[in-house]
Amino acid sequence: MWQGEGEVAELSESQCWDLLRENELGRIATSVGGVVDIFPINYYADGSTILFRTTPGTKLVELTTNEEVAFEVDGHTDVEAWSVIAKGPAHAIERQSEIAAADAMPLHPWIPTLKYRFVRITPGSLSGRRFQRAPEPDRY
Repeated sequence: MWQGEGEVAELSESQCWDLLRENELGRIATSVGGVVDIFPINYYADGSTILFRTTPGTKLVELTTNEEVAFEVDGHTDVEAWSVIAKGPAHAIERQSEIAAADAMPLHPWIPTLKYRFVRITPGSLSGRRFQRAPEPDRY
């Protein structure tokens, strides 16, 4: 619990994976040459890695220069909110056997595009917080 921020609880790694598995839309942040880019992606989490599909373009080009990414997913209800952040390398899947396995996962584009490239994030760190929602305290 952090002081002065209301009720904030750190999530365990298991709780983080549970939330990742229960959701399917997040954001990936890449960084190349001092420029940070953030992309919304739909994803599939299997409990040890995060998988997403993409087309050739900025994300794949940036990952060939710097494989380290940050991935974030969050959610809320009327009474609480939460956020999970995974950091680690992201690699395009190249082996045909791995592509076939990835293609069998329940991961489909949200928009009508063909996305044949699979990328796997292997988190080196995983953290999360759960926040109790409440009105802002008096400031004066």
